[in-house]
Amino acid sequence: MAGTAQTPQMEKLLSTVIQLKASDLHITVGQPPVIRHQGRMRKLDAKVLDNDDTVALMKSITPDRCQQELQEVGGADFAIEYTDGVRFRCAIFKQRGNVGMVLRRIPNQFLTFEQIGMPEAIKRLITRPRGLLLVTGPTGSGKTTSLASMMNFINENYDKHMITLEDPIEYYHKHKKSTINQREIGVDCPSFKEGIRRALRMDPDIILVGEMRDLETIHAAIEAAETGHIVFGTLHTNGAASTINRIIDVFPKEQQDQIRTQLSVALIGVLSQALMPRKPEGMIAAYEMMVTTPAIANLIRENKTYRIDSSIQTGRKHGMFLLDEHLFRLWKDQLVDKEECLMRAAKPAELAAKMAAYEHGQYEEDEDFDDDMEDEDFDDDDDDDRPPPRRRTNIRR
Repeated sequence: MAGTAQTPQMEKLLSTVIQLKASDLHITVGQPPVIRHQGRMRKLDAKVLDNDDTVALMKSITPDRCQQELQEVGGADFAIEYTDGVRFRCAIFKQRGNVGMVLRRIPNQFLTFEQIGMPEAIKRLITRPRGLLLVTGPTGSGKTTSLASMMNFINENYDKHMITLEDPIEYYHKHKKSTINQREIGVDCPSFKEGIRRALRMDPDIILVGEMRDLETIHAAIEAAETGHIVFGTLHTNGAASTINRIIDVFPKEQQDQIRTQLSVALIGVLSQALMPRKPEGMIAAYEMMVTTPAIANLIRENKTYRIDSSIQTGRKHGMFLLDEHLFRLWKDQLVDKEECLMRAAKPAELAAKMAAYEHGQYEEDEDFDDDMEDEDFDDDDDDDRPPPRRRTNIRR
């Protein structure tokens, strides 16, 4: 591990996180260490930390370059390996003049698509020869885990060259069928934009952009996807329509028409996700899946993103569905609480009405929904002989 040797206190805290299967460890002055367990914050039975404690804990795991960054700009991010391949992503920062830290546990095993309930359309999209696939959602929604699962799936099944640009590197990939080069921003290359530019000269098949933070990075990612590469990117947005709006809004007004056209050609899909507590324990992801069909490409080009949700709703045969549809299904299957679903819903009032109708036996289900999530033999080809997808019936009030 980089930095000085871990203190016994830090070792004990990290082993507690692993033992309790917590997701995060929070260290700040004025209270004991706190863990996030199944989405809830819990104080550990330990002494209240003062500034000397938090500084000592920080120094025990933080590389010198990140300690310097903390002094210069008030914060730094890095990843550490604790034991047996268990890694943590660390954010150190100053607050009220004191040092604080948040450490997130990175699972040391790749999860399969089946384990995380990945939409079936993803398998087809990630094996395309080119295009931009975006994974979106708030911080802590499992975007990194989803991308790691996609990379691992390709690595186990296809002979590709993959380049990742990450800040920091979280999951470590071994070369299997594919060759994977992982570059850390600030260590192996100075920025995401520069990393993409350099990657194009490295004979890549797939480029993973850990975060599309600014205009230059977004533009470089779109152009890389246009020129014959698969590009995976992440954004902190909710839903496909707001993701597309966010990308276009980053650009000056005079460039937006051109970017709409480029994006309509480059974008192959948007996977949006939210992570929520599963009953009786654990966590589960709820997804929204948009696949860029010619109709959706046209909506992007013509600046009619407000109609994308309707296209997703009627795009069942392409493997598309809205977040609220998946939340309803998870609730109906008794995997999550109603309140958790409504907190994350795009249209909570409509979802609540649908749930109420179902509870009163007044809602006709759409049986095809599960097929989009799990059916291994799902066929993407349009088939003229296939009956049109059955529309959801209206709620009878």
